[in-house]
Amino acid sequence: MINASIITIGDELLIGQTIDTNSAYIAQKFNEIGIWVRRRLAVGDNREEIWNALAEEEKHSDIIILTGGLGPTADDITKPLLCEYFGGKLVVNEEVLAHVRYLFEKIYRRTGSILERNLKQAEVPDNCTVLRNDRGSAPGMWFEKVVNPKAINPVTFVSLPGVPHEMKGIVNAELIPRLLKRFSFPTIIHKTAVTMGQGESFIAELIENFESSLPPYIRLAYLPSYGMVKLRLTAFSDNDPVIEKEMNAQFETLKSLVKEYLVSDEDEPIEKVIGEILRQKKKTVGTAESCTGGYIAHLLTSIAGSSDYFKGSVISYANEVKMNLLGVKEQTLITDGAVSEHTVRQMVKGAIDALNVDYALATSGIMGPGGGTDTKPVGMVWIAVGNRQQVIAKEFNFRFDRERNIRQTANAALDMLRKFILAND
Repeated sequence: MINASIITIGDELLIGQTIDTNSAYIAQKFNEIGIWVRRRLAVGDNREEIWNALAEEEKHSDIIILTGGLGPTADDITKPLLCEYFGGKLVVNEEVLAHVRYLFEKIYRRTGSILERNLKQAEVPDNCTVLRNDRGSAPGMWFEKVVNPKAINPVTFVSLPGVPHEMKGIVNAELIPRLLKRFSFPTIIHKTAVTMGQGESFIAELIENFESSLPPYIRLAYLPSYGMVKLRLTAFSDNDPVIEKEMNAQFETLKSLVKEYLVSDEDEPIEKVIGEILRQKKKTVGTAESCTGGYIAHLLTSIAGSSDYFKGSVISYANEVKMNLLGVKEQTLITDGAVSEHTVRQMVKGAIDALNVDYALATSGIMGPGGGTDTKPVGMVWIAVGNRQQVIAKEFNFRFDRERNIRQTANAALDMLRKFILAND
């Protein structure tokens, strides 16, 4: 097993100003080729912290990835630190220098405005292998260090830019191909069942005996998120057909145990699942959203090709829009309120007519933090789904923070829609 550590660098990560998406992306790419990420950690722009992180991780990992700290400003300290750590000296790399000039003169159209600090991006330690950065001026750097003389390979260190767009370019064009040549990786087999409708504890009780009977080379992980629970089986195999056969058998058993709540037997979002169902049935859908503010429409249209089945959305945040565009009766809003079963039922019917779709869903609720009452507390939501023949509605009570309430509502609405389509073909 080849182990890796990912170290992300930057004070902005520690104070929460920037969300670390780099390590997640690298971990996903490593998983695809059979590298096990044993640790991910973030450190600030502090020389001692970075140095100590390198010294600690080299004891345990075969590959160490760093992102960040390669820019042209004073707080970007990674490059000189690496120079010292590996006993090298900074030299100008002519290929990188030509690339920096090309970026400023041809791409950025800033002839004559290249600053000295920009040109210093071409300086790299003389004992590294440069990884070309076609998307920016800071190159990646590959180092090797013999940490354990008995090891087959030296430890590989790779420093990448912190800008996600640039990092991804180097990972795909340079890093992954080089790692595949450098190491022999086992196959990591993942199989994921996506469930909705029950919480993690309930699902765990449901499959308790199954989990306890798994062979030691197959792991089960619970991944709960916004009303869904992903169940991921993982096995490591050197192309062993016995292990792969056992993995497939165990996954089929798992699916049969959770079939009542199973959304997909692939690691994919529910909006993609619904899209495939609609495409296969040649049906269309639209949304009438109040409390979710168009978030469900965003999820549906985030899937490539969604124009095949998604027609549009009426974001009826105000009651006057509910009445004027969706035909919700004024008396319903007076008597029952916007957050009510009758309102969302009428919203569905209005959306079907206004958007000329086969199916529609509607949401109305109180997302918080304010606006709740004793009878309609924060997190109370009514969701309806239907077609021209039938509409069903259901009340939910989430009672989380605003963002989570919106996401929980969206997933619950999409799951209701999925079940309705399958039951009313």
